Amino acid sequence: MSTYLAGNTPWPLSVPVTPEGRRLLDLVAGQLPEIAASAADNDRDGTFPYATFERFRDSGVMGATVPAELGGLGVSRLYDVAAALLAVSTADASTALALHMQFSRGLTLTYEWRHAEPGAQVLAEGLMREMGAGKAAVCGAAKDHPSSTTTLVPDGTGDWILSGRKTLVSMAPIGTHFVAHASALTGARTPRLAAPIVPRDTPGVTVLDNWQGLGMRASGTVDVIFDECHVPDRNVFVRDPVGARNDAVLAGQTVSSITMLGIYLGIAQAARDSTVETLRGKSGEPPAGARTLISHIDANLYTLHATVAAALTNADTYSADLSGDMDERGRRMMLPYQYAKLTINELAPAIVNDCLAVTGSRAYATTHDLSRLYRDVRAGTFMQPYTYSDAVNFLSAQTLGLDQDNNYMSVRAAKSAPTT
Repeated sequence: MSTYLAGNTPWPLSVPVTPEGRRLLDLVAGQLPEIAASAADNDRDGTFPYATFERFRDSGVMGATVPAELGGLGVSRLYDVAAALLAVSTADASTALALHMQFSRGLTLTYEWRHAEPGAQVLAEGLMREMGAGKAAVCGAAKDHPSSTTTLVPDGTGDWILSGRKTLVSMAPIGTHFVAHASALTGARTPRLAAPIVPRDTPGVTVLDNWQGLGMRASGTVDVIFDECHVPDRNVFVRDPVGARNDAVLAGQTVSSITMLGIYLGIAQAARDSTVETLRGKSGEPPAGARTLISHIDANLYTLHATVAAALTNADTYSADLSGDMDERGRRMMLPYQYAKLTINELAPAIVNDCLAVTGSRAYATTHDLSRLYRDVRAGTFMQPYTYSDAVNFLSAQTLGLDQDNNYMSVRAAKSAPTT
């Protein structure tokens, strides 16, 4: 078990800040040995950990971020969710990445339930009640496959037809519903962003088994095809027109994704703990080079803990405050998140790399845990928002006062905007 859970290290992101968060951490901590025991085999075979997610369902973990009044655990702090994902990631990052999908949907749907227009509130409540009862696993399907642009078109009766192909959809093997981000052709000159909720059993939905990733091999990250799927109008969240330049949406994007930082912090933590255990198991005093690297590993790990904890605390503070300028709120949430993400993407791989150097050639074997961690930690670079180039554009634009559309979903849609 990770030493951070044992309470004998000063890592900031170690203790949840609410009773609900502590309950969630207790639930996942009790399952870490079983998760870790199957991690290497699942990684080797590219097998999704079905049994783990059955235990998550039975214990209530799958409804963790659903409000208690809707049947969930009521975990609402981003800090607490990230702490739980960190713990799972120390056992297996693939499992944590898939679980993040469910946690993220609960967080964003809770906002819809509390603050959206009445139809969206009803949709969010119904789905979260299923999540809280362990009946729904909800996957975000945001990224279009290079061969496809996902669109919603009116069917002539007031409902919609969804067509497209999504890629990098994690947790898809057990997904019961997909939030398939699309461009809605409403008859206006400019398409609108939309997020239809599509049950897995909808005719035209095909979940492929095509994940061949370098890392996160057990995360069930596959492609999902939507072939002229009928979607009732009541199951569609309609957003802004493409190109609306609405920075308020950055708040929702932060809430949806910032807790993933805990996953990559957990990978670095696991690498560090494995390396320390290896050194302690050797006879005699470690060489000076190894002791030097361990000091730098711990310093970098503390930097990551402190940076991620600060970004999460900031996001929790602004997420709860709806009283001011909503565009400014979005920027104030996204900016520290991106500082922390850029730091994670630089230091977490560096920590794992230093752990490989300390451990030596044995860690280069595919059967060694550090080999898996080395591959898994690289996935953080590709996660939106933002990928590296998008993050650089966003951060530099804030510093230099440059004008740009900060909504990566809108920018993507504009590049492939369908015409009516």
